[in-house]
Amino acid sequence: MKKIIIVGGGTAGYVSALMLKQSFPDMDISIIKSDKIGIVGVGEGSTEHFHLFMKHCGIDWRDIIRETDATFKGGIMFKDWSANDYAHNVGDLKQWNIEGINIGYETIILNSNNKFDLCQPTFNQGKLSLWSTEEPPYFQYHFNTFKLNDYLHKKAIERGIEVIEDEILDVEIYEGNVRSVVAKRRAYAGDFFIDCTGFSRMLIGKLGAKWESYGKYLKMKEAIAFPTEDTDDYPLYTLAQAMKYGWMWRIPTYGRWGNGYIFDSDYINADEAKKEVEEYLGHEIEIGKHIKFDPGKIDKTWINNCVAIGLSANFIEPLEATSIGTSIQQLFLLRNYLSNYTEYDIIDYNNKVNLIAENIRDFICLHYISERNDTEFWKDLKNIDIPPTLSENLIRWEKRLPIIEDFQQTQYFLFNRDNWLQILNGLDLIDKNELSKRYDMMTPDGVKFELNNNIQNYIRNEEENIKRHFKHKQYLTYMREVNYD
Repeated sequence: MKKIIIVGGGTAGYVSALMLKQSFPDMDISIIKSDKIGIVGVGEGSTEHFHLFMKHCGIDWRDIIRETDATFKGGIMFKDWSANDYAHNVGDLKQWNIEGINIGYETIILNSNNKFDLCQPTFNQGKLSLWSTEEPPYFQYHFNTFKLNDYLHKKAIERGIEVIEDEILDVEIYEGNVRSVVAKRRAYAGDFFIDCTGFSRMLIGKLGAKWESYGKYLKMKEAIAFPTEDTDDYPLYTLAQAMKYGWMWRIPTYGRWGNGYIFDSDYINADEAKKEVEEYLGHEIEIGKHIKFDPGKIDKTWINNCVAIGLSANFIEPLEATSIGTSIQQLFLLRNYLSNYTEYDIIDYNNKVNLIAENIRDFICLHYISERNDTEFWKDLKNIDIPPTLSENLIRWEKRLPIIEDFQQTQYFLFNRDNWLQILNGLDLIDKNELSKRYDMMTPDGVKFELNNNIQNYIRNEEENIKRHFKHKQYLTYMREVNYD
């Protein structure tokens, strides 16, 4: 294999090119993109996998802060999803080793009624320390998607990746493989193709990939996205605000906010969604994008000499910002097979990618197992189907909490034990009274006593340290201006 052609110039296309070029530096890699096809540009949040991508490709996190208007993401704040607000924290969660016993999240959860005990005090107060600027304070980011696209384009050019502006008209297939993509200017032939054409799935669809809808489990079908003005400071989280017929995301980037309302169009339309948002925010908004989608995935992500990455492969919904992270995990997996692949490697890859999609689907479905019932939408959610894999796990977790072994099918899952524990706890789906009896037998009284002291001392010390920390926007302003070369 000598030449890889990537079709599509969104985030998935550039991430694919940069990761494959890093893994196979002698490979001839080209991106074919059309400026007539805009990027979706809705999701402006990332998971920690974006940091893994940056490390793999030698991209400095400080450049991301400067050039993409990025802010730090310490997690997601879920407001009004349940009786009490809660967070999915992705920062440095507290854990201790006491008397040789590793005290993990499960012990803290079962010994605390405060849903924010797993979070650093800085998370709620939106403060960061400037003691060290070599490593980022968090490994997840919010960014301006359009500026990120420009930055990744620049990095691709710097690394010898050819970026071709042309409009794809057709895909030429020969004996079940993509032979070339036919564009206005000419046809582009290659040995291997990456389909990053988004919902159109121009290449993988031509090879026979079929869409498998998750619509029976996930009811969101439409979203409106809109910007709002800058503010004096930013939180360290994505706000996921439950609404009457879905939820709204609010994401700070340097200079503006990115927002959206994702809703079930069985109950309201885009105009009604806009009105509800304006009532909530107290001012008018201008819709930047109106998106309709069917949550799901394709049945085969890799067919012969073509792999679908990004929205071409799957799209669940914006909750938990999974799209970019899934692309990155797919590419880390793909590089293991790509040099000399066989039909068995393709089967293995497709099976693992299907597991990744199911892990995301089930994790997102979990968020909607909520007791909120103030509208018909939230009431009707009580009656929707739950995926069998999620249902089986919920039965397991009635008797015990999630364990690492529940997530061993592939190392490329986006969400593992600690992620699931936080959402289960946030939605009060953990029977603490029952499960505490079992875990009490495993945790001596002295350890529990020291654990409680550790939590209190940690909070006390951190709150004292916070006085010397900077507000999030102050920190970003400093990092954008300082010369660290």
